[in-house]
Amino acid sequence: MQRRNLIASAAAGTAGALAAPAVATAQTTFNWRMTSFYGPQAAFYSTGPGSARDLIDRIQRMSNNRIRIQFFGAGELIPAAEGFDAVSSGIVEMNYANAYFWTGKTFAAQYFTAVPFGLNFQGLNGWMYDGGGLDLWREVYDRFNLVPFLCGNTGVQMTGWFRRPIEKIEDLRGLKMRIPGLAGRVYQKFGVDVRLLPGGEIFPALERGVIDAAEFVGPFLDRQLGLQRVAKFYHTTGWHETATASELIINKAAWNRLPADLKAIVENAVAACNVISEAWCQKNNAEAMQDLVRNQGVTALPLPDAVIEALRAETAAVLAEAVARDPVTKRVHDSYMAYKAQFDSWSGYSEAIYHGKIRQG
Repeated sequence: MQRRNLIASAAAGTAGALAAPAVATAQTTFNWRMTSFYGPQAAFYSTGPGSARDLIDRIQRMSNNRIRIQFFGAGELIPAAEGFDAVSSGIVEMNYANAYFWTGKTFAAQYFTAVPFGLNFQGLNGWMYDGGGLDLWREVYDRFNLVPFLCGNTGVQMTGWFRRPIEKIEDLRGLKMRIPGLAGRVYQKFGVDVRLLPGGEIFPALERGVIDAAEFVGPFLDRQLGLQRVAKFYHTTGWHETATASELIINKAAWNRLPADLKAIVENAVAACNVISEAWCQKNNAEAMQDLVRNQGVTALPLPDAVIEALRAETAAVLAEAVARDPVTKRVHDSYMAYKAQFDSWSGYSEAIYHGKIRQG
């Protein structure tokens, strides 16, 4: 009997010794703050499936609240455009935005959001996850003390809303247009007066004639702004943002403090939001486009081929200038374009055949 008691006591002591570190680990929590380039109620980016708040909810639930995240929309804690620096310096741990807002820091950031005439959603995911894109992204951001993640996508975006249709490249000259990023630089080469306006200011500017045309995202979010009420021509050729990725950045020191299991939770949460957000856009854009054309008098049409080719040639020239100035951008550009050439070849055998032949049959 005495021997049995000794064995039982030893077993209990061993179990307690093994359990103690696990309990201590489970009790470790990380209280983080996430800022955003977008307002606290911005549809798609701040609320809804795959949004910043959805991402936070997934991380907190999967980690059993071992990572707790407080969300601040643009202007609530810092201005929208200061998220990159705030995370880099450690003022906050996380920021939600799009990488192309940071091209002033490094032009290479453009490739991690969208490149005009670039990869679609499927191709961008292929380059990011399996083609070296994510590794390059982290290498580019490492000198800023940042760890970036792909966490969402709108799919292809529309050229935008115009009071009069664009029939030839000369129609762009003198046009006042809201358009951000690299596409704005391309438009400027054709005489467009480019304006940078946040989403909430687009409708009143278009209504008052401050601008003549505007690009935002796609049918669902554009309809929410009411752009169809003041401009009836909706050019659909998504040349400028063929798949617009959302970005989560995490302060490098904060990321390195996370144990391996919590890092895995964050990585899986952002991957889920990347897929879920794009699916949300597909469903809602399909419904919204049907409504715009059938019920709201919108004329949806692609840009003429000659206009597209002029924009394509100028895009290539702008990219060539950026590549020539910066070896980091050149490395990213070469990787992106090499993958795109391979992906385009495969797509010619697969998606192009489906869209051109089978689906129409």
